[in-house]
Amino acid sequence: MQYIRGIENYTCTNPTAITLGKFDGLHKGHQKLIEQVEKYADEQIKSVVFSFDMLPFFEEMGKQKHILMTKKEKCLHLENRVDYLVECPFVEQIYTMEAETFIEEILIRKFHAKYVVVGTDFRFGYQKKGDINLLEKYQQKYGYKLIVIEKEKYAGREISSTFIKEEVRKGHMERVQELLGYPYTIDGIVEFGEQLGRKIGFPTMNIIPVKEKLLVPNGVYASSVILEGKKYKGISNVGCKPTVSDKGVNLVETFLFDYTGNAYGKEIQVELYKFIRREKVFPSVAELKEQMCLDIQEAEVILKK
Repeated sequence: MQYIRGIENYTCTNPTAITLGKFDGLHKGHQKLIEQVEKYADEQIKSVVFSFDMLPFFEEMGKQKHILMTKKEKCLHLENRVDYLVECPFVEQIYTMEAETFIEEILIRKFHAKYVVVGTDFRFGYQKKGDINLLEKYQQKYGYKLIVIEKEKYAGREISSTFIKEEVRKGHMERVQELLGYPYTIDGIVEFGEQLGRKIGFPTMNIIPVKEKLLVPNGVYASSVILEGKKYKGISNVGCKPTVSDKGVNLVETFLFDYTGNAYGKEIQVELYKFIRREKVFPSVAELKEQMCLDIQEAEVILKK
Protein backbone atom coordinates (compact mmCIF):
# COMPACT_ATOMS: atom_id res chain seq x y z
CA MET A 1 0.00 0.00 0.00
CA GLN A 2 1.19 3.51 -0.77
CA TYR A 3 0.44 6.35 1.65
CA ILE A 4 -0.03 9.77 0.06
CA ARG A 5 -0.73 13.04 1.86
CA GLY A 6 -2.44 15.65 -0.25
CA ILE A 7 -4.54 15.11 -3.36
CA GLU A 8 -1.97 16.94 -5.48
CA ASN A 9 0.56 14.17 -4.80
CA TYR A 10 -1.65 11.41 -6.22
CA THR A 11 -0.54 10.76 -9.81
CA CYS A 12 -1.88 7.30 -10.69
CA THR A 13 -3.93 7.32 -13.91
CA ASN A 14 -5.61 3.93 -13.47
CA PRO A 15 -9.36 3.75 -12.89
CA THR A 16 -10.23 3.32 -9.21
CA ALA A 17 -12.63 1.86 -6.73
CA ILE A 18 -12.65 4.54 -4.06
CA THR A 19 -14.23 4.96 -0.65
CA LEU A 20 -14.34 8.30 1.15
CA GLY A 21 -14.76 9.39 4.76
CA LYS A 22 -12.91 10.39 7.92
CA PHE A 23 -12.03 6.78 8.76
CA ASP A 24 -11.06 7.61 12.34
CA GLY A 25 -10.60 4.25 14.01
CA LEU A 26 -11.28 2.05 10.96
CA HIS A 27 -14.15 0.46 12.89
CA LYS A 28 -16.46 -2.32 11.72
CA GLY A 29 -18.57 0.08 9.69
CA HIS A 30 -15.48 1.35 7.87
CA GLN A 31 -14.39 -2.24 7.28
CA LYS A 32 -17.54 -2.88 5.25
CA LEU A 33 -16.66 0.02 2.95
CA ILE A 34 -13.09 -1.18 2.52
CA GLU A 35 -14.22 -4.73 1.78
CA GLN A 36 -16.34 -3.42 -1.09
CA VAL A 37 -13.41 -1.46 -2.51
CA GLU A 38 -11.28 -4.60 -2.32
CA LYS A 39 -14.01 -6.52 -4.13
CA TYR A 40 -14.03 -4.17 -7.15
CA ALA A 41 -10.26 -3.76 -7.45
CA ASP A 42 -8.21 -5.79 -9.92
CA GLU A 43 -5.00 -5.42 -11.95
CA GLN A 44 -6.35 -2.36 -13.74
CA ILE A 45 -8.70 -0.86 -11.15
CA LYS A 46 -6.81 0.42 -8.12
CA SER A 47 -8.32 0.46 -4.63
CA VAL A 48 -8.25 3.81 -2.83
CA VAL A 49 -9.17 4.88 0.70
CA PHE A 50 -9.66 8.66 0.63
CA SER A 51 -9.45 9.93 4.21
CA PHE A 52 -10.33 13.48 5.27
CA ASP A 53 -7.84 14.69 7.89
CA MET A 54 -9.89 16.94 10.17
CA LEU A 55 -7.02 18.13 12.41
CA PRO A 56 -6.09 21.18 10.26
CA PHE A 57 -9.74 22.30 10.29
CA PHE A 58 -10.02 22.11 14.08
CA GLU A 59 -6.66 23.85 14.50
CA GLU A 60 -7.97 26.64 12.27
CA MET A 61 -11.05 26.87 14.49
CA GLY A 62 -8.86 26.98 17.60
CA LYS A 63 -10.29 23.71 18.91
CA GLN A 64 -8.57 20.56 20.12
CA LYS A 65 -9.48 17.37 18.28
CA HIS A 66 -8.78 13.91 19.68
CA ILE A 67 -8.40 10.99 17.30
CA LEU A 68 -8.82 7.26 17.73
CA MET A 69 -6.12 6.39 15.23
CA THR A 70 -2.84 7.99 14.19
CA LYS A 71 -1.59 8.03 10.60
CA LYS A 72 0.89 5.26 11.44
CA GLU A 73 -1.82 3.05 12.95
CA LYS A 74 -4.09 3.62 9.94
CA CYS A 75 -1.32 2.62 7.57
CA LEU A 76 -0.62 -0.56 9.55
CA HIS A 77 -4.28 -1.61 9.42
CA LEU A 78 -4.60 -0.98 5.68
CA GLU A 79 -1.29 -2.53 4.66
CA ASN A 80 -1.74 -5.31 2.07
CA ARG A 81 -5.44 -4.47 1.76
CA VAL A 82 -5.67 -1.48 -0.57
CA ASP A 83 -3.38 0.09 -3.14
CA TYR A 84 -3.54 3.66 -1.83
CA LEU A 85 -4.37 5.53 1.35
CA VAL A 86 -4.77 9.19 0.37
CA GLU A 87 -5.04 11.58 3.29
CA CYS A 88 -6.69 14.88 2.39
CA PRO A 89 -6.27 17.79 4.85
CA PHE A 90 -9.72 19.32 5.42
CA VAL A 91 -8.76 22.87 4.49
CA GLU A 92 -10.70 25.79 3.03
CA GLN A 93 -10.07 24.70 -0.56
CA ILE A 94 -11.85 21.42 0.21
CA TYR A 95 -14.72 22.48 2.48
CA THR A 96 -15.71 25.43 0.26
CA MET A 97 -15.70 23.39 -2.96
CA GLU A 98 -19.13 22.93 -4.54
CA ALA A 99 -20.35 19.34 -4.40
CA GLU A 100 -20.53 18.77 -8.16
CA THR A 101 -17.09 20.35 -8.56
CA PHE A 102 -15.77 17.84 -6.02
CA ILE A 103 -17.24 15.00 -8.08
CA GLU A 104 -15.82 16.31 -11.35
CA GLU A 105 -12.43 17.59 -10.19
CA ILE A 106 -11.58 15.10 -7.43
CA LEU A 107 -13.45 11.86 -8.06
CA ILE A 108 -13.28 11.86 -11.86
CA ARG A 109 -10.32 13.93 -13.06
CA LYS A 110 -7.96 13.08 -10.20
CA PHE A 111 -9.01 9.55 -9.17
CA HIS A 112 -10.71 8.32 -12.38
CA ALA A 113 -13.40 6.74 -10.21
CA LYS A 114 -15.32 3.78 -11.63
CA TYR A 115 -16.77 2.66 -8.30
CA VAL A 116 -17.60 5.06 -5.45
CA VAL A 117 -18.30 3.34 -2.13
CA VAL A 118 -19.76 5.39 0.75
CA GLY A 119 -21.96 5.05 3.83
CA THR A 120 -25.55 6.25 3.98
CA ASP A 121 -24.61 9.44 5.88
CA PHE A 122 -21.68 10.53 3.72
CA ARG A 123 -21.68 14.30 3.12
CA PHE A 124 -19.29 16.45 1.11
CA GLY A 125 -18.92 19.80 -0.63
CA TYR A 126 -19.75 23.34 0.43
CA GLN A 127 -22.18 23.44 3.37
CA LYS A 128 -22.33 19.63 3.13
CA LYS A 129 -24.77 19.85 0.21
CA GLY A 130 -23.32 16.71 -1.37
CA ASP A 131 -24.83 13.39 -0.24
CA ILE A 132 -25.67 9.94 -1.61
CA ASN A 133 -28.63 11.39 -3.53
CA LEU A 134 -26.37 13.79 -5.39
CA LEU A 135 -23.82 11.05 -6.05
CA GLU A 136 -26.59 8.86 -7.43
CA LYS A 137 -27.90 11.71 -9.61
CA TYR A 138 -24.53 12.27 -11.30
CA GLN A 139 -23.27 8.70 -11.65
CA GLN A 140 -24.50 8.35 -15.24
CA LYS A 141 -23.16 11.77 -16.26
CA TYR A 142 -19.68 11.06 -14.93
CA GLY A 143 -19.56 7.32 -15.59
CA TYR A 144 -19.10 5.81 -12.14
CA LYS A 145 -21.16 3.31 -10.19
CA LEU A 146 -22.32 4.28 -6.70
CA ILE A 147 -22.36 1.66 -3.95
CA VAL A 148 -24.04 2.74 -0.69
CA ILE A 149 -23.36 0.63 2.40
CA GLU A 150 -25.75 0.52 5.35
CA LYS A 151 -24.40 1.41 8.77
CA GLU A 152 -23.11 -1.37 10.99
CA LYS A 153 -24.87 -1.57 14.37
CA TYR A 154 -24.05 -2.71 17.89
CA ALA A 155 -26.80 -3.28 20.46
CA GLY A 156 -29.19 -1.31 18.28
CA ARG A 157 -26.92 1.74 17.91
CA GLU A 158 -25.01 2.70 14.77
CA ILE A 159 -21.28 2.17 15.12
CA SER A 160 -19.46 5.47 14.74
CA SER A 161 -16.24 7.13 15.84
CA THR A 162 -18.29 9.23 18.28
CA PHE A 163 -19.76 6.09 19.89
CA ILE A 164 -16.31 4.52 20.20
CA LYS A 165 -14.80 7.66 21.72
CA GLU A 166 -17.49 7.62 24.40
CA GLU A 167 -16.51 4.07 25.32
CA VAL A 168 -12.75 4.78 25.23
CA ARG A 169 -13.25 7.68 27.65
CA LYS A 170 -15.08 5.30 30.00
CA GLY A 171 -12.34 2.67 29.77
CA HIS A 172 -14.74 0.06 28.39
CA MET A 173 -12.02 -1.67 26.40
CA GLU A 174 -13.93 -4.89 25.74
CA ARG A 175 -16.79 -2.95 24.16
CA VAL A 176 -14.33 -0.80 22.22
CA GLN A 177 -12.83 -3.98 20.78
CA GLU A 178 -16.31 -5.15 19.77
CA LEU A 179 -16.95 -1.88 17.94
CA LEU A 180 -13.56 -1.66 16.26
CA GLY A 181 -13.11 -5.34 15.50
CA TYR A 182 -9.64 -5.25 17.10
CA PRO A 183 -8.06 -4.00 20.37
CA TYR A 184 -7.60 -0.28 20.98
CA THR A 185 -3.97 0.53 20.27
CA ILE A 186 -1.51 3.21 21.31
CA ASP A 187 1.79 3.35 19.44
CA GLY A 188 5.06 5.11 20.05
CA ILE A 189 8.84 4.90 20.37
CA VAL A 190 10.19 3.29 23.55
CA GLU A 191 11.94 6.01 25.56
CA PHE A 192 14.41 5.97 28.41
CA GLY A 193 12.71 6.48 31.75
CA GLU A 194 13.83 6.65 35.36
CA GLN A 195 14.32 2.84 35.30
CA LEU A 196 12.61 2.38 38.67
CA GLY A 197 10.67 -0.57 37.26
CA ARG A 198 13.91 -2.35 36.46
CA LYS A 199 15.18 -1.73 39.99
CA ILE A 200 12.10 -3.31 41.60
CA GLY A 201 11.97 -6.27 39.22
CA PHE A 202 9.43 -4.99 36.69
CA PRO A 203 11.30 -3.43 33.74
CA THR A 204 8.88 -1.46 31.58
CA MET A 205 8.64 -0.02 28.09
CA ASN A 206 7.59 3.62 28.18
CA ILE A 207 5.99 5.53 25.30
CA ILE A 208 4.55 9.04 25.16
CA PRO A 209 1.43 9.14 22.93
CA VAL A 210 1.00 11.96 20.42
CA LYS A 211 -1.05 14.81 21.85
CA GLU A 212 -3.99 14.19 19.47
CA LYS A 213 -4.43 10.55 20.50
CA LEU A 214 -7.51 9.91 22.63
CA LEU A 215 -6.34 8.22 25.82
CA VAL A 216 -8.21 5.90 28.11
CA PRO A 217 -8.78 6.81 31.78
CA ASN A 218 -5.62 6.67 33.86
CA GLY A 219 -5.15 3.23 35.31
CA VAL A 220 -3.86 -0.29 34.85
CA TYR A 221 -4.89 -2.48 31.92
CA ALA A 222 -4.32 -6.03 30.72
CA SER A 223 -2.45 -5.53 27.48
CA SER A 224 -0.12 -6.84 24.83
CA VAL A 225 2.70 -5.28 22.85
CA ILE A 226 3.57 -5.79 19.21
CA LEU A 227 7.30 -5.42 18.80
CA GLU A 228 9.14 -6.22 15.56
CA GLY A 229 6.22 -8.30 14.32
CA LYS A 230 5.85 -10.41 17.48
CA LYS A 231 3.19 -10.07 20.18
CA TYR A 232 3.95 -10.22 23.90
CA LYS A 233 1.46 -10.31 26.77
CA GLY A 234 1.74 -7.80 29.56
CA ILE A 235 0.24 -5.16 31.78
CA SER A 236 0.15 -1.41 31.12
CA ASN A 237 -0.23 1.67 33.27
CA VAL A 238 -1.66 4.70 31.53
CA GLY A 239 -1.03 7.90 33.45
CA CYS A 240 1.70 9.86 35.20
CA LYS A 241 3.09 7.38 37.81
CA PRO A 242 2.09 9.48 40.87
CA THR A 243 3.86 7.22 43.40
CA VAL A 244 7.32 7.70 41.89
CA SER A 245 7.11 10.82 39.71
CA ASP A 246 5.92 14.41 40.04
CA LYS A 247 6.41 15.36 36.37
CA GLY A 248 2.73 14.98 35.51
CA VAL A 249 3.48 13.67 32.01
CA ASN A 250 0.99 11.15 30.66
CA LEU A 251 2.65 8.05 29.28
CA VAL A 252 1.95 4.38 28.66
CA GLU A 253 4.23 2.17 30.73
CA THR A 254 4.13 -1.57 29.96
CA PHE A 255 5.65 -4.58 31.69
CA LEU A 256 5.84 -7.70 29.51
CA PHE A 257 5.63 -11.16 31.01
CA ASP A 258 7.86 -12.92 28.47
CA TYR A 259 10.32 -10.38 27.04
CA THR A 260 13.93 -9.91 28.13
CA GLY A 261 15.44 -7.84 25.32
CA ASN A 262 16.26 -4.14 24.94
CA ALA A 263 13.53 -2.19 23.16
CA TYR A 264 14.79 1.37 23.65
CA GLY A 265 14.38 3.42 20.50
CA LYS A 266 12.10 0.83 18.89
CA GLU A 267 8.52 1.39 17.80
CA ILE A 268 5.82 -0.61 19.57
CA GLN A 269 2.04 -0.90 19.48
CA VAL A 270 0.34 -1.37 22.85
CA GLU A 271 -3.05 -3.12 22.70
CA LEU A 272 -5.35 -2.50 25.68
CA TYR A 273 -7.77 -5.33 26.49
CA LYS A 274 -9.37 -4.67 29.85
CA PHE A 275 -9.33 -2.10 32.64
CA ILE A 276 -8.07 -3.53 35.95
CA ARG A 277 -7.89 -0.61 38.37
CA ARG A 278 -7.43 3.15 38.57
CA GLU A 279 -4.03 4.75 38.97
CA LYS A 280 -3.34 5.68 42.58
CA VAL A 281 -0.62 6.95 44.89
CA PHE A 282 0.91 4.27 47.17
CA PRO A 283 2.53 5.11 50.52
CA SER A 284 5.72 3.32 49.50
CA VAL A 285 7.44 1.65 46.57
CA ALA A 286 7.15 -1.68 48.44
CA GLU A 287 3.35 -1.39 48.49
CA LEU A 288 3.38 -0.43 44.80
CA LYS A 289 5.39 -3.59 44.06
CA GLU A 290 2.96 -5.71 46.07
CA GLN A 291 0.00 -4.28 44.13
CA MET A 292 1.78 -4.85 40.81
CA CYS A 293 2.11 -8.55 41.64
CA LEU A 294 -1.66 -8.70 42.19
CA ASP A 295 -2.29 -6.76 38.97
CA ILE A 296 -0.13 -9.18 37.00
CA GLN A 297 -2.02 -12.16 38.38
CA GLU A 298 -5.32 -10.59 37.32
CA ALA A 299 -3.99 -9.66 33.89
CA GLU A 300 -2.73 -13.21 33.28
CA VAL A 301 -6.23 -14.56 33.95
CA ILE A 302 -7.78 -11.97 31.60
CA LEU A 303 -5.28 -12.63 28.82
CA LYS A 304 -5.80 -16.40 28.95
CA LYS A 305 -9.37 -15.73 27.84
